[in-house]
Amino acid sequence: MDLIALLDWIGEPRTAALFGLVTGLVFGVAAQRSRFCLRAAVAEFAEGRLGDRVAVWLLTFSTALVWVQGARALGLFDPSQARIMAVPGSWSGAIVGGALFGVGMILAKGCSGRLLVLAATGNLRSVVSGLIFAVVAQMSLSGWLAPLRDSIARAWTTEGGRNLDLLPALGLPSGSGLVLGCLIALVALELSRRRRIGAWRLAFASGVGFAVALGYGLTHALSQVAFEPVVVTSATFTGPSANTLMFFLERSPVLGFDVGLVPGVFLGAFIAAALTGELRVQGFDGPAPMRRAMIGAALMGFGGMLAGGCAIGAGVTGGAIFAGTAWVALTAMWVGGMVTHMVLKARPEAAAA
Repeated sequence: MDLIALLDWIGEPRTAALFGLVTGLVFGVAAQRSRFCLRAAVAEFAEGRLGDRVAVWLLTFSTALVWVQGARALGLFDPSQARIMAVPGSWSGAIVGGALFGVGMILAKGCSGRLLVLAATGNLRSVVSGLIFAVVAQMSLSGWLAPLRDSIARAWTTEGGRNLDLLPALGLPSGSGLVLGCLIALVALELSRRRRIGAWRLAFASGVGFAVALGYGLTHALSQVAFEPVVVTSATFTGPSANTLMFFLERSPVLGFDVGLVPGVFLGAFIAAALTGELRVQGFDGPAPMRRAMIGAALMGFGGMLAGGCAIGAGVTGGAIFAGTAWVALTAMWVGGMVTHMVLKARPEAAAA
Protein backbone atom coordinates (compact mmCIF):
# COMPACT_ATOMS: atom_id res chain seq x y z
CA MET A 1 0.00 0.00 0.00
CA ASP A 2 1.45 3.39 -0.97
CA LEU A 3 1.26 6.49 1.20
CA ILE A 4 -1.59 8.15 -0.69
CA ALA A 5 -3.69 4.99 -0.42
CA LEU A 6 -2.94 4.86 3.31
CA LEU A 7 -4.06 8.48 3.68
CA ASP A 8 -7.28 7.76 1.81
CA TRP A 9 -7.92 4.73 4.01
CA ILE A 10 -7.27 6.04 7.53
CA GLY A 11 -6.84 9.79 7.07
CA GLU A 12 -3.95 12.15 7.74
CA PRO A 13 -4.14 12.39 11.56
CA ARG A 14 -4.19 8.60 12.00
CA THR A 15 -1.37 8.21 9.48
CA ALA A 16 0.76 10.72 11.39
CA ALA A 17 0.02 8.92 14.65
CA LEU A 18 0.86 5.58 13.01
CA PHE A 19 4.21 6.97 11.85
CA GLY A 20 4.87 8.19 15.39
CA LEU A 21 3.99 4.74 16.72
CA VAL A 22 6.39 3.03 14.29
CA THR A 23 9.19 5.46 15.14
CA GLY A 24 8.52 4.98 18.84
CA LEU A 25 8.54 1.18 18.57
CA VAL A 26 11.96 1.21 16.91
CA PHE A 27 13.28 3.70 19.43
CA GLY A 28 11.84 1.86 22.43
CA VAL A 29 13.24 -1.54 21.49
CA ALA A 30 16.66 -0.13 20.58
CA ALA A 31 16.94 2.12 23.64
CA GLN A 32 15.96 -0.64 26.05
CA ARG A 33 18.41 -3.16 24.63
CA SER A 34 21.33 -0.72 24.20
CA ARG A 35 20.89 0.97 27.61
CA PHE A 36 21.15 4.29 25.79
CA CYS A 37 21.19 7.12 28.36
CA LEU A 38 22.68 10.60 28.22
CA ARG A 39 22.72 10.87 32.03
CA ALA A 40 24.86 7.76 32.36
CA ALA A 41 27.22 8.98 29.62
CA VAL A 42 27.56 12.39 31.27
CA ALA A 43 28.27 10.86 34.68
CA GLU A 44 30.86 8.52 33.18
CA PHE A 45 32.56 11.35 31.30
CA ALA A 46 32.54 13.61 34.39
CA GLU A 47 34.53 10.95 36.23
CA GLY A 48 37.16 10.94 33.50
CA ARG A 49 36.12 7.60 32.04
CA LEU A 50 35.34 6.81 28.41
CA GLY A 51 33.39 3.65 29.02
CA ASP A 52 30.50 1.79 27.46
CA ARG A 53 27.88 4.46 28.22
CA VAL A 54 29.87 7.15 26.39
CA ALA A 55 30.52 4.78 23.50
CA VAL A 56 26.83 3.93 23.17
CA TRP A 57 25.80 7.59 23.24
CA LEU A 58 28.42 8.56 20.64
CA LEU A 59 27.37 5.69 18.37
CA THR A 60 23.70 6.70 18.63
CA PHE A 61 24.50 10.34 17.92
CA SER A 62 26.79 9.52 15.01
CA THR A 63 24.26 7.11 13.48
CA ALA A 64 21.62 9.83 13.48
CA LEU A 65 24.11 12.24 11.90
CA VAL A 66 25.11 9.78 9.18
CA TRP A 67 21.55 8.83 8.19
CA VAL A 68 20.13 12.37 8.29
CA GLN A 69 23.12 14.12 6.74
CA GLY A 70 23.45 11.37 4.16
CA ALA A 71 19.86 11.97 3.09
CA ARG A 72 20.60 15.70 3.04
CA ALA A 73 23.66 15.27 0.82
CA LEU A 74 21.66 13.10 -1.59
CA GLY A 75 18.86 15.65 -1.77
CA LEU A 76 16.35 13.29 -0.16
CA PHE A 77 15.72 15.42 2.92
CA ASP A 78 15.71 19.16 3.52
CA PRO A 79 16.47 20.00 7.19
CA SER A 80 15.15 23.53 6.70
CA GLN A 81 11.62 22.07 6.67
CA ALA A 82 12.00 20.53 10.13
CA ARG A 83 9.99 22.10 12.95
CA ILE A 84 13.04 23.08 14.99
CA MET A 85 14.50 24.95 11.99
CA ALA A 86 11.29 26.58 10.79
CA VAL A 87 10.78 28.70 13.93
CA PRO A 88 13.01 31.21 15.74
CA GLY A 89 15.48 29.58 18.10
CA SER A 90 16.34 30.88 21.54
CA TRP A 91 19.98 31.05 22.55
CA SER A 92 19.04 32.10 26.07
CA GLY A 93 16.49 29.31 26.30
CA ALA A 94 19.01 26.78 25.05
CA ILE A 95 21.62 27.82 27.62
CA VAL A 96 19.36 28.14 30.66
CA GLY A 97 16.96 25.34 29.72
CA GLY A 98 19.74 22.98 28.71
CA ALA A 99 21.58 23.53 31.99
CA LEU A 100 18.39 22.99 34.01
CA PHE A 101 17.66 19.82 32.07
CA GLY A 102 21.19 18.58 32.71
CA VAL A 103 20.81 19.15 36.45
CA GLY A 104 17.41 17.50 36.43
CA MET A 105 18.46 14.33 34.62
CA ILE A 106 21.22 13.71 37.16
CA LEU A 107 18.82 14.18 40.07
CA ALA A 108 16.15 12.01 38.43
CA LYS A 109 18.70 9.37 37.36
CA GLY A 110 17.61 9.49 33.76
CA CYS A 111 16.60 11.87 30.99
CA SER A 112 12.98 12.00 29.88
CA GLY A 113 13.44 9.39 27.17
CA ARG A 114 15.23 7.02 29.52
CA LEU A 115 12.49 7.46 32.14
CA LEU A 116 9.88 6.42 29.59
CA VAL A 117 11.87 3.32 28.66
CA LEU A 118 12.41 2.37 32.31
CA ALA A 119 8.74 2.95 33.13
CA ALA A 120 7.83 0.35 30.50
CA THR A 121 9.96 -2.25 32.33
CA GLY A 122 8.11 -1.78 35.64
CA ASN A 123 10.18 0.99 37.22
CA LEU A 124 7.63 2.89 39.32
CA ARG A 125 10.19 5.59 40.12
CA SER A 126 10.29 6.43 36.44
CA VAL A 127 6.49 6.36 36.20
CA VAL A 128 6.19 9.01 38.92
CA SER A 129 9.05 11.09 37.52
CA GLY A 130 7.69 10.81 33.99
CA LEU A 131 4.25 12.04 35.01
CA ILE A 132 5.76 15.01 36.84
CA PHE A 133 7.91 15.74 33.80
CA ALA A 134 4.86 15.74 31.50
CA VAL A 135 2.78 17.94 33.81
CA VAL A 136 5.53 20.53 34.26
CA ALA A 137 6.23 20.50 30.52
CA GLN A 138 2.56 21.26 29.86
CA MET A 139 2.60 24.00 32.50
CA SER A 140 5.67 25.46 30.78
CA LEU A 141 4.00 25.30 27.38
CA SER A 142 0.64 26.88 28.14
CA GLY A 143 0.16 26.99 31.93
CA TRP A 144 1.43 28.92 34.92
CA LEU A 145 5.08 28.57 33.96
CA ALA A 146 4.59 29.74 30.37
CA PRO A 147 5.20 33.47 31.12
CA LEU A 148 8.51 32.67 32.82
CA ARG A 149 9.54 30.44 29.94
CA ASP A 150 8.61 33.12 27.41
CA SER A 151 10.54 35.85 29.22
CA ILE A 152 13.73 33.77 29.33
CA ALA A 153 13.35 32.52 25.77
CA ARG A 154 12.83 36.01 24.33
CA ALA A 155 15.95 37.43 25.95
CA TRP A 156 18.21 36.27 23.11
CA THR A 157 16.85 34.73 19.91
CA THR A 158 18.11 33.83 16.46
CA GLU A 159 17.76 36.35 13.66
CA GLY A 160 15.59 36.11 10.58
CA GLY A 161 12.63 34.35 12.18
CA ARG A 162 14.28 30.92 11.88
CA ASN A 163 16.75 28.78 13.76
CA LEU A 164 20.38 28.85 12.68
CA ASP A 165 21.73 26.10 10.40
CA LEU A 166 25.28 25.68 11.67
CA LEU A 167 26.76 24.23 8.48
CA PRO A 168 26.19 27.20 6.15
CA ALA A 169 26.63 29.61 9.08
CA LEU A 170 30.17 28.27 9.56
CA GLY A 171 30.83 28.24 5.84
CA LEU A 172 30.97 24.45 5.68
CA PRO A 173 29.74 22.36 2.72
CA SER A 174 26.65 20.24 3.30
CA GLY A 175 28.69 17.03 3.09
CA SER A 176 30.73 18.04 6.13
CA GLY A 177 27.90 16.91 8.40
CA LEU A 178 28.15 13.41 6.98
CA VAL A 179 31.93 13.43 7.38
CA LEU A 180 31.62 14.50 11.02
CA GLY A 181 29.10 11.72 11.66
CA CYS A 182 31.50 9.14 10.22
CA LEU A 183 34.39 10.45 12.33
CA ILE A 184 32.33 10.30 15.53
CA ALA A 185 31.23 6.78 14.58
CA LEU A 186 34.86 5.70 14.24
CA VAL A 187 35.63 7.08 17.70
CA ALA A 188 32.59 5.28 19.14
CA LEU A 189 33.57 1.99 17.49
CA GLU A 190 37.14 2.24 18.79
CA LEU A 191 35.85 2.88 22.32
CA SER A 192 33.48 -0.05 21.89
CA ARG A 193 36.35 -2.29 20.81
CA ARG A 194 38.40 -1.33 23.83
CA ARG A 195 35.47 -1.89 26.18
CA ARG A 196 34.52 -5.12 24.42
CA ILE A 197 30.94 -4.06 23.84
CA GLY A 198 28.96 -6.79 22.12
CA ALA A 199 27.82 -6.51 18.52
CA TRP A 200 24.15 -6.71 19.44
CA ARG A 201 24.38 -3.79 21.85
CA LEU A 202 26.16 -1.75 19.19
CA ALA A 203 23.46 -2.63 16.67
CA PHE A 204 20.74 -1.51 19.05
CA ALA A 205 22.64 1.70 19.86
CA SER A 206 22.71 2.43 16.14
CA GLY A 207 19.01 1.60 16.09
CA VAL A 208 18.26 4.53 18.39
CA GLY A 209 19.97 6.89 15.96
CA PHE A 210 18.21 5.24 13.03
CA ALA A 211 14.85 5.85 14.77
CA VAL A 212 15.59 9.59 14.64
CA ALA A 213 16.25 9.41 10.91
CA LEU A 214 13.17 7.23 10.45
CA GLY A 215 10.93 9.80 12.13
CA TYR A 216 12.28 12.55 9.91
CA GLY A 217 11.83 10.41 6.81
CA LEU A 218 8.26 9.43 7.60
CA THR A 219 7.05 12.92 8.52
CA HIS A 220 8.87 14.44 5.54
CA ALA A 221 7.21 11.95 3.18
CA LEU A 222 3.82 12.70 4.74
CA SER A 223 4.34 16.44 4.36
CA GLN A 224 4.84 15.99 0.61
CA VAL A 225 1.42 14.45 -0.02
CA ALA A 226 -0.86 15.61 2.81
CA PHE A 227 -3.54 18.23 2.16
CA GLU A 228 -3.07 19.87 5.56
CA PRO A 229 0.34 21.19 6.71
CA VAL A 230 2.40 18.48 8.40
CA VAL A 231 5.16 19.22 10.88
CA VAL A 232 8.44 17.55 9.89
CA THR A 233 9.86 16.21 13.14
CA SER A 234 11.20 13.12 14.83
CA ALA A 235 11.88 11.64 18.26
CA THR A 236 11.62 14.11 21.14
CA PHE A 237 9.86 13.80 24.47
CA THR A 238 9.18 17.21 26.01
CA GLY A 239 6.38 18.42 23.76
CA PRO A 240 5.10 14.92 22.91
CA SER A 241 4.85 13.98 26.60
CA ALA A 242 2.76 17.07 27.27
CA ASN A 243 0.64 16.49 24.16
CA THR A 244 0.09 12.82 25.01
CA LEU A 245 -0.97 13.77 28.53
CA MET A 246 -3.49 16.28 27.19
CA PHE A 247 -4.73 13.77 24.61
CA PHE A 248 -6.13 11.68 27.48
CA LEU A 249 -7.44 14.70 29.40
CA GLU A 250 -9.15 16.75 26.70
CA ARG A 251 -12.69 16.08 25.51
CA SER A 252 -11.76 16.46 21.82
CA PRO A 253 -8.22 15.12 21.51
CA VAL A 254 -6.20 15.55 18.34
CA LEU A 255 -4.17 12.73 16.85
CA GLY A 256 -0.70 13.37 15.50
CA PHE A 257 2.86 12.10 15.32
CA ASP A 258 3.57 13.11 18.94
CA VAL A 259 0.62 11.15 20.30
CA GLY A 260 1.79 7.99 18.55
CA LEU A 261 5.46 8.41 19.51
CA VAL A 262 5.22 8.18 23.30
CA PRO A 263 3.01 5.05 23.43
CA GLY A 264 5.21 3.54 20.73
CA VAL A 265 8.36 3.96 22.82
CA PHE A 266 6.62 2.53 25.87
CA LEU A 267 5.31 -0.46 23.92
CA GLY A 268 8.65 -1.11 22.22
CA ALA A 269 10.58 -1.00 25.49
CA PHE A 270 7.98 -3.23 27.17
CA ILE A 271 8.20 -5.85 24.43
CA ALA A 272 12.01 -5.82 24.50
CA ALA A 273 12.10 -6.18 28.29
CA ALA A 274 9.45 -8.91 28.29
CA LEU A 275 11.26 -10.97 25.68
CA THR A 276 14.52 -10.79 27.64
CA GLY A 277 13.04 -11.36 31.10
CA GLU A 278 13.83 -7.86 32.35
CA LEU A 279 10.37 -6.85 33.54
CA ARG A 280 10.44 -6.16 37.27
CA VAL A 281 8.66 -3.77 39.60
CA GLN A 282 10.97 -1.27 41.29
CA GLY A 283 10.14 1.59 43.63
CA PHE A 284 11.86 4.38 45.51
CA ASP A 285 14.45 3.41 48.12
CA GLY A 286 13.28 6.11 50.51
CA PRO A 287 12.00 9.69 50.81
CA ALA A 288 15.32 11.32 49.85
CA PRO A 289 15.68 9.59 46.44
CA MET A 290 12.01 10.24 45.78
CA ARG A 291 12.43 13.94 46.56
CA ARG A 292 15.47 14.23 44.29
CA ALA A 293 13.70 12.43 41.46
CA MET A 294 10.63 14.66 41.69
CA ILE A 295 12.74 17.83 41.71
CA GLY A 296 14.80 16.53 38.82
CA ALA A 297 11.72 15.65 36.77
CA ALA A 298 10.30 19.14 37.31
CA LEU A 299 13.58 20.75 36.24
CA MET A 300 13.63 18.60 33.11
CA GLY A 301 10.03 19.49 32.26
CA PHE A 302 10.67 23.22 32.43
CA GLY A 303 14.22 23.04 31.08
CA GLY A 304 13.32 20.84 28.14
CA MET A 305 10.45 23.08 27.07
CA LEU A 306 12.65 26.17 27.47
CA ALA A 307 15.56 24.62 25.56
CA GLY A 308 13.36 23.55 22.68
CA GLY A 309 13.84 19.87 23.32
CA CYS A 310 15.08 17.19 25.68
CA ALA A 311 18.28 15.12 25.58
CA ILE A 312 16.83 13.32 22.57
CA GLY A 313 14.84 16.12 20.95
CA ALA A 314 17.57 18.75 21.09
CA GLY A 315 20.57 16.53 21.71
CA VAL A 316 20.10 13.99 18.91
CA THR A 317 17.10 14.96 16.77
CA GLY A 318 18.00 18.65 16.63
CA GLY A 319 21.71 18.00 16.61
CA ALA A 320 21.41 15.70 13.60
CA ILE A 321 20.23 18.59 11.41
CA PHE A 322 22.73 21.04 12.94
CA ALA A 323 20.14 23.35 14.46
CA GLY A 324 22.21 26.01 16.23
CA THR A 325 20.24 26.19 19.45
CA ALA A 326 20.08 22.38 19.66
CA TRP A 327 23.87 22.11 19.79
CA VAL A 328 24.01 24.86 22.42
CA ALA A 329 21.31 23.12 24.47
CA LEU A 330 23.13 19.79 24.22
CA THR A 331 26.37 21.41 25.40
CA ALA A 332 24.54 23.03 28.31
CA MET A 333 23.02 19.66 29.24
CA TRP A 334 26.47 18.07 29.37
CA VAL A 335 27.90 20.93 31.44
CA GLY A 336 24.94 21.11 33.84
CA GLY A 337 24.91 17.35 34.23
CA MET A 338 28.64 17.02 34.83
CA VAL A 339 28.72 19.82 37.42
CA THR A 340 25.74 18.34 39.27
CA HIS A 341 27.22 14.84 39.22
CA MET A 342 30.56 16.04 40.59
CA VAL A 343 28.89 18.12 43.31
CA LEU A 344 26.83 15.14 44.46
CA LYS A 345 29.86 12.88 44.31
CA ALA A 346 31.99 15.31 46.32
CA ARG A 347 29.25 15.88 48.89
CA PRO A 348 27.58 12.57 49.76
CA GLU A 349 25.44 14.36 52.33
CA ALA A 350 23.95 16.49 49.53
CA ALA A 351 23.10 13.39 47.55
CA ALA A 352 21.31 11.92 50.55
CA ALA A 353 19.40 15.09 51.43
